[in-house]
Amino acid sequence: MLYTVSKPLAIWFGTGRDMEAGSPLDRGFLIALLCLSLLILLKRQVNWFSAIRENIWLLFLIGYMLVSILWSDIPNISFRRWVRELDAVVMSFLVLSERNRRQALQSILRRAIYILIPFSLLLIKYYPKYGCDYSHWSGQQMWIGVTLHKNGLCLLCIISALFLIWTLIRRRQGRDIPIAKYQIYVEVFLLFLTLWILAGPQKTFTNSATSSVAFAVGLSAMAGLFWMKKRGLKLRANTLKVIVALIIVYGTVTPMVGGLSLLDVSSALGRDETLTGRRDIWSILVPLAMKQPLLGHGIGGFWTDAMRNLSASHAHNGYLEVLLSLGFVGLFLVFMFLLSCCDKAQRALSDDFDWGVLFICYLLMAVVHNITEPSINTLTSSMTAVILFFAISFSDVFSS
Repeated sequence: MLYTVSKPLAIWFGTGRDMEAGSPLDRGFLIALLCLSLLILLKRQVNWFSAIRENIWLLFLIGYMLVSILWSDIPNISFRRWVRELDAVVMSFLVLSERNRRQALQSILRRAIYILIPFSLLLIKYYPKYGCDYSHWSGQQMWIGVTLHKNGLCLLCIISALFLIWTLIRRRQGRDIPIAKYQIYVEVFLLFLTLWILAGPQKTFTNSATSSVAFAVGLSAMAGLFWMKKRGLKLRANTLKVIVALIIVYGTVTPMVGGLSLLDVSSALGRDETLTGRRDIWSILVPLAMKQPLLGHGIGGFWTDAMRNLSASHAHNGYLEVLLSLGFVGLFLVFMFLLSCCDKAQRALSDDFDWGVLFICYLLMAVVHNITEPSINTLTSSMTAVILFFAISFSDVFSS
């Protein structure tokens, strides 16, 4: 989690990094991490038949990513990027192999927040060379902290803030006991610090409109689910699936029609009708996606240096990103993986209501966030990594 969210090692150590091929330092680290993780998994007792059955759509997706290398224009680089995706899957299975999966998951999130949020503040205030950047569109200063871009830092902030709010609610209601008395004060301070960073140098919550909307959706879902529990109401079967499916369809259609067709909140969030240039980017990328609509350009096979110079560094829409690299086949597999997450989250509401709420909130935040920013296109983005850890750790699997 710490590595996934933060800048590549090549940037921290100044060893140089190629946008296409990555860096030898990061590659060596990921290979070593993968080998070590596999060795640990081999020593642990896991019911692999149940694990595969519970995560079949994820395994279909990672398998299809591997096959897509065959039609990539840059197969060597595509394979390296696939290994990075595999790393995320193997690490999430490590959480599954833990005796107390939810405690392990909680520790991962808490340690990431405790380290990355204060470290981001340190970089912003005292090492602006690493912690700050300037917008290509407006020229305004933006905070990036430990991440590569403002939007990445804001995504880290909303993941952190939601978890801290969820933790404080549980403690207030007596369902979680802090390790030490001062821990509550530390986490309240971290929450305010996270919200302060989220507001950015302009001190406005439209600093990253996408993240702010996703955060509002997550908080609303949390409040609604706790309200329903208080009144003895239950979330109906398949309700979550329908909501998630509709958001994914809406997010897929958005770049096709060139904007937010049904609910345009851009003006309310201080953005113009082009969504800060997204409409122009989509007008270039959608025709390119339709040239190979079924299978896409292969994992990591679309975003070359030449393509970045032609359009942008990414598609500003997660579903379009999936179409570009994996086509409609890949988008279908992502869709089914997310719907399988809905089943697990709904089941979690019965087993452990609090954790089910957190899972649902993150899931809704992820699908909303990808309407105008990409994260679901790779398993190694901070938001998708959280969904991946939740999905696998909530599998109904018992040690063999």
